[in-house]
Amino acid sequence: MAEDIKSLDQLKDAVVETASPAAEAAPRVAVRDAQGRSYATGKRKDAVARVWVKPGSGKITVNGKDMSEYFARPVLQMILRQPFDVAGVAGQYDVMATVAGGGLSGQAGAVKHGISKALQLHEPSLRAALKAAGFLTRDSRVVERKKYGKAKARRSFQFSKR
Repeated sequence: MAEDIKSLDQLKDAVVETASPAAEAAPRVAVRDAQGRSYATGKRKDAVARVWVKPGSGKITVNGKDMSEYFARPVLQMILRQPFDVAGVAGQYDVMATVAGGGLSGQAGAVKHGISKALQLHEPSLRAALKAAGFLTRDSRVVERKKYGKAKARRSFQFSKR
């Protein structure tokens, strides 16, 4: 510090001067690799999805297969399309995802989370819509562990008086 602060007014002025530049948040910038893709990791239950998003025709590939082939149930396909519908960019981005762990429902949730994160990295203006829909938040609910002396996590063995 170049000068000593000797009064309360000088302290207020010093705080205001140093706080003003920091209060203005830096605008978000797009994060893309050399091929113009954005990468993000999505997680849900035990499933982890690695997702790459790039401008294209709307093709979604999961583990080398088309989305409709990998996720045969229409509900799971709808879950994957939700981030694009909410952001209003349906059919404008190609997605390449690899997902491992968990079941199909958890994997669909993980890919959805990864798509949402990668979309907001590729186009920062989409962040507000995705955040408002809750797609950027990781669903932290996981299966409760089994306890000793129990049939499952909480279920007890059947009780018999005789």
